[in-house]
Order: sequence, then C-alpha cells, then structure tokens
Amino acid sequence: MNSPFNKFLYIGFILLGLFQAIVSKDYMQAAASLGIGMAFDPFNPEQKWMDRPMWQKAVLIIHLALVAAMFGFGIGLNGK
Repeated sequence: MNSPFNKFLYIGFILLGLFQAIVSKDYMQAAASLGIGMAFDPFNPEQKWMDRPMWQKAVLIIHLALVAAMFGFGIGLNGK
C-alpha cells in the first residue's frame, strides 16, 4: 500500500506532533502523533530494510529518536 496519500498522512502527523511539542508543550501527545506518523511509511514499505538507501534509513531513525525524545520530555517534565 504505497500511495501518495501515505506521504500526506506522514507529513501531517509530523506537523501535528511538532505543533503539539512547540506550541502546546504537550510532549506526550506529540510523541503519540509522531509515533502514529511512523505507521505511514512515506517510502516504499515493501522494500526490505537492507535494500533501502542510507538517507531513507537516516530519516526513519531520526524520526524514531524524535518520538523517544518527546516521550522522555513527557515523562520527565510531567507536572511542571
């Protein structure tokens, strides 16, 4: 299921997560939105991990690190 619609959903959830983190300061919601965005792989999901170009791997790993960071901020700043 690799459609242009996946790319729009991926970008939409990234923008929503960034808005929630930067403007709303709601890091748990940002982590959830960014995590949901990962479900909509903007690249070819049928391509094996080892066959992907290095830049695609980097984008997905950085995205995963951003989700983990937002989750960490949400846990660490809870109640402040």
